[in-house]
Amino acid sequence: MDRLIFKDGKHLSHAYIVSSAAAQVRDEIATELAQALVCTGGGETPCRACRDCRKAAAGIHPDVITIDRQADENGKSKKEIYVDQVRAVVRDAYVLPNEAPRKVYIFKDADTMNANAQNAALKLMEEPPASAAFILCAANTAMLLPTVRSRCVEIHRNADEDALPGESVELAGDFINAAASGDGAKILKWCVANEGMELAAARNFVDAAIEKVNDMLCLREDARDMDRARLMHLMRLFLKCRDYLGANTGVKHVFGLLAVDAAPDGKKKT
Repeated sequence: MDRLIFKDGKHLSHAYIVSSAAAQVRDEIATELAQALVCTGGGETPCRACRDCRKAAAGIHPDVITIDRQADENGKSKKEIYVDQVRAVVRDAYVLPNEAPRKVYIFKDADTMNANAQNAALKLMEEPPASAAFILCAANTAMLLPTVRSRCVEIHRNADEDALPGESVELAGDFINAAASGDGAKILKWCVANEGMELAAARNFVDAAIEKVNDMLCLREDARDMDRARLMHLMRLFLKCRDYLGANTGVKHVFGLLAVDAAPDGKKKT
């Protein structure tokens, strides 16, 4: 993956969206952006050599703060980032940085913020403190409010180019073609044929499917005659599958969910 380089730190934005289906890609880009935003090396940023860059890369910089979904009583990630978490960021953003020129807030899975949380974030990004910057990491930017997206510079990386095996991309294309056909029997046949897939391969398949649907929603790829409501249904389904697989739910169970819920209403296999 090409490294991010900014000739002059003065031209950095105060808010970015990092979009990719692959969490690893999002994390890498967010880290590089954070380095650039706290860099004190001078010249091109991030210099990757100054103390602030090194600390940001190691995940130990006191002015780089990560906001993620909270864990429930069983240790599993909750479905959403809640408004109280964003309000805590709002309060903290007006406190001066400890070491760097600015504080950087990285929202992991920002597309899981509920509407109240997004509106709270929007108010902060509309009139941000000069010493604060925000990085929203998202698998599906369509889940973010248009007003939030309009306040951010988007950096998009295709997961199939950066992190996913070609086989996963091909499988995602085959499944989405079956889903687009609306043929429940075809969808079921695909799921049965692939339900023996290894967990790691299933995660790659779901990441590639999320990437493809996101590209369709953003008009970067042909939607195969599916309207926006249909694409959003598939996106929510794939995001649910990603969460299940992340919690080590069995592949067969997850593909059973796909077999039932991927066909349009009235065309599901019974």
